[in-house]
Amino acid sequence: MLSQWRGLLVRLASTAKLLVVLASTCALRSLAGQDLAPRAYLILPLHSNAVTLSYSFMDGSLNFGDVVPINGSKAKVNLPVLSVSHSFGLFGRSALFTASLPYGVGHVSALVVDTEQHVYRSGMFDSSYRFSINILGGSAMELRDFAKWRQKTVLGVSVRLVAPTGQYDPSKLINYGSNRWAVKSEAGLSHRKGHWIVDAYGGGWYYSTNPEFFSHNQYNPGTTTQKQNPVFSFEGHFSYDVKPRLWASFDGNYWHGGTTSLNGVENPDTLQNNSRIGGTLAVPVSKHQALKFSYANGAYIKYGGNFQTFSFAWQYSWLGRPN
Repeated sequence: MLSQWRGLLVRLASTAKLLVVLASTCALRSLAGQDLAPRAYLILPLHSNAVTLSYSFMDGSLNFGDVVPINGSKAKVNLPVLSVSHSFGLFGRSALFTASLPYGVGHVSALVVDTEQHVYRSGMFDSSYRFSINILGGSAMELRDFAKWRQKTVLGVSVRLVAPTGQYDPSKLINYGSNRWAVKSEAGLSHRKGHWIVDAYGGGWYYSTNPEFFSHNQYNPGTTTQKQNPVFSFEGHFSYDVKPRLWASFDGNYWHGGTTSLNGVENPDTLQNNSRIGGTLAVPVSKHQALKFSYANGAYIKYGGNFQTFSFAWQYSWLGRPN
């Protein structure tokens, strides 16, 4: 039996690069889905618009337990993202819509059956769309009314949709797209006292089935379906206003779940039970421009990517209705 297992691993070594990229891509998708976003439920004046260009550099290790025969995995990933957002009124409440398009470039190395492998990949990730609405603490306001308003406690809800628009080929393991839909429902509470703001969010990710996971190729001529259980998350932030638009925060989150299965066979080793901590600094540059810097690191990672993440974002915002 040992010799048979060894032979299987040797055969897998011929596709080591595929295994490395599969594992790293899954981990990176999980990490991207569990980002840290302070002040996500603050109210904006009506007809606020913004274009944001962000860049994240992730450097760290990948922990897969016994899921795949890979040891010592390391990755360096560059993740630029273009986002656009617009605020509007809905049933008298303040609402916000944001669309994001990410692109990934990564270098991954690992030991597969004691053989060191290196992989480079780049491609489009799945696009995401987020809708949030305030249900307590302030109504939809024009700029003149918003300037007089003072926040106390704000309660909001949001829905984030990740669409299968990324690059995907079912015959390959190397894919930045996930070939499935994902939806996150969340409720967020924000409370201000003086210069301090405390945020707390709770929600869950729900996934559709990937009907063609690594299928129709020489290794698997048939069709394999992949399913993933929901992932439930909690996120908290403590932030301080130095002056308007200049603020800093301490960020942290925790998520649990996400066990995957292939053709109905669940693998309990893919359970995620992870948390991250970090910090954010926002700096105004001009009336319409602002910069944001952030850092995050894994506090506890049971399965997936354990990365240090450095992020930089430039935002241009303005008020006005579309012509």
